[in-house]
Amino acid sequence: MVTKRIIPCLDVRDGRVVKGVNFQGLRDVSDPVALAEHYSRSGADELVFYDITASHEGRKLFTDILTKVASAIFIPLTVGGGIRGLDDFERVLACGADKVSVNSGAVRNSALIGEAARRYGDQCVVLSVDVKRVDGSYHVFLNGGRVDTGLDALEWVRRGVDAGAGEVVVNSMDTDGVKGGFDVELLRAVSRAVSVPVVASGGAGSAADFAALFRALPELSAGLAASIFHFGEVTIPALKRVLAEEGVCVRL
Repeated sequence: MVTKRIIPCLDVRDGRVVKGVNFQGLRDVSDPVALAEHYSRSGADELVFYDITASHEGRKLFTDILTKVASAIFIPLTVGGGIRGLDDFERVLACGADKVSVNSGAVRNSALIGEAARRYGDQCVVLSVDVKRVDGSYHVFLNGGRVDTGLDALEWVRRGVDAGAGEVVVNSMDTDGVKGGFDVELLRAVSRAVSVPVVASGGAGSAADFAALFRALPELSAGLAASIFHFGEVTIPALKRVLAEEGVCVRL
């Protein structure tokens, strides 16, 4: 049985961790370096760092904060935000990232995933997809959920994996921050469409939601969450104990 990964996510804006609901109403949470260090000590399997306004503002990711975060932790780090070309990959990897997450940049530059996979390896390239239901279909959104591309999400994920993405993070905009459970329907569709690891993001409100996710979709690789960890509603050690008791294989 494959060990499931538990991954906290740091959404960073103007040097601070923030969190909202359905990608809206962002509020201040904490210092990213202190929070990253806390999660590393608490048993998180990996950490995700998103500079959430870099693409929208047309700028490069904040590498000074990223370097401090990478230096403070001892777990794998995935970094995204404003990744438009191989030079951006090079820059964030040099800051200490283990994997690079592409979203808006990959839609705008269809060759980016393949170029990065050939240079750095599939395992380094993570395709992050912000997905929302529109008229009964799954659409890909860009710029932190601001722009509807009209792209069919399942087709886009298939194309990304075929191009060389070694992992897919599915961010459900419909369930983000609502804390009503993961978007199992969407995640099932994505996991059936690709053969690489799929990470669920958006909707976790309790340890029971993670247990329900892995019961419903045992093929999923990981569960990602933000607010329930940031605000102490669920601790990672407690979550892993619950999952272990439910028969889910986790690293204790």
